[in-house]
Amino acid sequence: MRSNKNISILIILVFLTAGCMHDKVYTQTGERPAVNETDRQVQSFLNSNAYRWHDMNVPASDGQLLYNIIVEKNYKHAVEIGTSTGHSGIWIAWALSKTGGKLITIEVDERRYREALVNFEKAGISDYVDARLGDAHNIVPQLKGPIDFVFSDADKAWYINYFKMLDPKLVVGGCFTTHNISRRSNLNYYNYVSSLSNYETTLDTRGGGVAISYKIAE
Repeated sequence: MRSNKNISILIILVFLTAGCMHDKVYTQTGERPAVNETDRQVQSFLNSNAYRWHDMNVPASDGQLLYNIIVEKNYKHAVEIGTSTGHSGIWIAWALSKTGGKLITIEVDERRYREALVNFEKAGISDYVDARLGDAHNIVPQLKGPIDFVFSDADKAWYINYFKMLDPKLVVGGCFTTHNISRRSNLNYYNYVSSLSNYETTLDTRGGGVAISYKIAE
């Protein structure tokens, strides 16, 4: 009788543990171990603001995707076109804090730009961000290389133009990511990058839709 009772308790504990583990997978920052003060501050900020990101910001799953790419490939020179209020920029800069890199991010709207600056400060990653206020149509052509990572999330009609502006400055092995891409939307851009023989392009559809293009040759 006691044996059966012990088995029942063990089964209950297994289910409770599994439930806790399941919850951790879906927290804002994926519950990765905090190894320094920057990690702790970013995790705290993202978790406390998990449901407040609007105003054309990316979902957390896309932020996680960008973070993973940068850390895995050890990218250091990143450009973001379209800061909004800083959600994606925080994920990118957080990754760059691991690689020793820095992000240049561009936003045309002053209200969003000012709010992003505050969010970068609160998240503890301002030292890894060079935030610029202005029209990306004018700023992007002036950027200097080498660049090894790009996240394009501004005016969709200019996606191909932004790509062509930055392609010569993107190193071989670098990655050009573009938001709001699917096989039903922004097909002109997706078809264009997919046709390039010196890029390998895949599509991640788990969040808002991200085209991931790795430059494999000049």
